[in-house]
Amino acid sequence: MLAKINSFGLSGIDGYVISVEIDIGSGLPGMDIVGLPDTATKESKERVRSALKNSGFRLSPQRITVNLAPADMRKEGSAFDLPIALGILCATEQLSCKRTEDVIFVGELSLNGDIGKVTGILPIILAAKERGYRRAVIPSANADEASYVSGIDVYAFNNLRDVAAYLEGAEASPVSFRDPAQVIGLKRKSEDLRYVKGQYAARRAMEIAAAGGHNMLMIGPPGGGKTMLAKCLPSILPDMSAEEMLETTKIHSVAGMLDGDGIVYYRPFRSPHHTASRIALTGGGANARPGEISLAHNGVLFLDELPEYPRSTLEILRQPVEDGRITVSRAARSVDYPARFMLVASMNPCPCGNYGNKNAECTCTPTQINKYMSRISGPLLDRIDLHIEVGGVTYDELSSSDYGECSSDVKARVDEARRIQQVRFAGNGIHCNAQMTNAEVQKYCTIDEDSEKLLRSAFTRLGLSARAYTRILKVARTIADLDHSDRIFKKHIAEAVQYRSLDRSRII
Repeated sequence: MLAKINSFGLSGIDGYVISVEIDIGSGLPGMDIVGLPDTATKESKERVRSALKNSGFRLSPQRITVNLAPADMRKEGSAFDLPIALGILCATEQLSCKRTEDVIFVGELSLNGDIGKVTGILPIILAAKERGYRRAVIPSANADEASYVSGIDVYAFNNLRDVAAYLEGAEASPVSFRDPAQVIGLKRKSEDLRYVKGQYAARRAMEIAAAGGHNMLMIGPPGGGKTMLAKCLPSILPDMSAEEMLETTKIHSVAGMLDGDGIVYYRPFRSPHHTASRIALTGGGANARPGEISLAHNGVLFLDELPEYPRSTLEILRQPVEDGRITVSRAARSVDYPARFMLVASMNPCPCGNYGNKNAECTCTPTQINKYMSRISGPLLDRIDLHIEVGGVTYDELSSSDYGECSSDVKARVDEARRIQQVRFAGNGIHCNAQMTNAEVQKYCTIDEDSEKLLRSAFTRLGLSARAYTRILKVARTIADLDHSDRIFKKHIAEAVQYRSLDRSRII
């Protein structure tokens, strides 16, 4: 007899329908799985056999053929254990197939019949809902994650026997829906700006970066507070919207990095070490999983000691910083992941770190300094909006008992600037000034004659590129928003230009 069970697979963070077809026929006893299964999927037959036996079901010594359609898409993981087992039970008439028509089934089986957690449940449920499925059966361990999706009844079970009883007519309650809007404003504990001593210029630059979603590079000697400033950034960023939460959670779900809350309600802060490989940053590997670049989507990617990263690794940042997406291409498949993040980096001004330091002597030669700085390419620097000089902190500043302005006060100004931008870009799919296209820059970043003269002079003297010119206008627009000004004035352009310190430095 033939049976068909609906399931779902993933291509990146996009779900697609997989029909699990089971045929029971005569021949030598055995089970074959076809349809481009990977190793974990092939091993399903051993898990399914034991789960059926230990759950009290009959497994006749017959020839079982399992087809995972479409056959030209590679199937990965253990999420097909449950639909395969149910298909066998339906094909052997131990279960009725009447309640399986508009349901999708996903879950890994243990040898005793328990249903284990799988990755990618949120994108699977969302894709099933879009394709008109009314119900989904998933592991209980994934219930929290699935509870944030409305419009589809999700049933979570602990073991195969409970699922079989449900298909035979037993009553079951769907997972209660939880509105993502209820967790807006919740944050993970992070550093507070009030504990940052001195660094007033850097704090101002961070506020501008957060208000407009701009990329930022901090240059200064070791121990000046660059890393601490970066760790404070999440505390002043705007809260994520419900849409951003779901989009970010989809990526973390596919990567298997969700915690017990079932949703990512805070802006990610990813800080990969400089020894991280290119694949660790971009994603990929055998299963084309998302990398650090995608895991930072809607959040911050912090690269400490930027020149220590291999130049070939840094160059892969150029596409996602510009386009907000990363394409992971392998021989067998190509996957797109969203990757719209704030790039925040730090670096020393020279190999020893003391170039320009009034309190320490630099031991580097000009050749060593140029070689060190040349590890960062010009095209990558062009894509970083603010270059900030972070000097050392004096003893009086460190020993002072006075606290600086707290993150909540700065965040209030950032939120107000973002609200201005939301009104400006309503309906355009743009969330902040940094995401403006050339058309939006032409429309919203017009400047008066005095500002134009200043920008022309800076463009000529600093040898700016066309991209740097556009970035200055975007930063100036953000500074004007923080100033509650509809127009960009000369003072806004002047402040934006002074944040191009690496363009102003002649040693680079």
